[in-house]
Amino acid sequence: MLCGLASLEEIYRTEHGAVLQCSNKNCYWLEFAGDCTPFKVADFLNFRKQVADIAVDELLYAPASSADLTILMPFRSQRCFVLTVTEVLRLKELLQGAKFMMELPGVIKDCLKVSSLLSC
Repeated sequence: MLCGLASLEEIYRTEHGAVLQCSNKNCYWLEFAGDCTPFKVADFLNFRKQVADIAVDELLYAPASSADLTILMPFRSQRCFVLTVTEVLRLKELLQGAKFMMELPGVIKDCLKVSSLLSC
């Protein structure tokens, strides 16, 4: 479960999980499939890319019965994700939403810079 010393802020949540940021420990927590997994920042970004790179269409059309499952073993994590195609889609949705929320402050800041330059 979550560390008692953690100061968690929710980044993004769906009905299937959440991504939380801990500013005390400089890490991310992924709540998904009934479990919480901590990630160092670089490991979380790497895991997010791993999930984004999963070709769902290939999983759906692959003739092998083993294509119904995807196994992910995040770097420096004790957790192994064994995901069905539906779970892959849910995890992709969660991580894409978290990515958007993580990038949003920078986009807003850039927009404000542009608008202040245009008003001069």
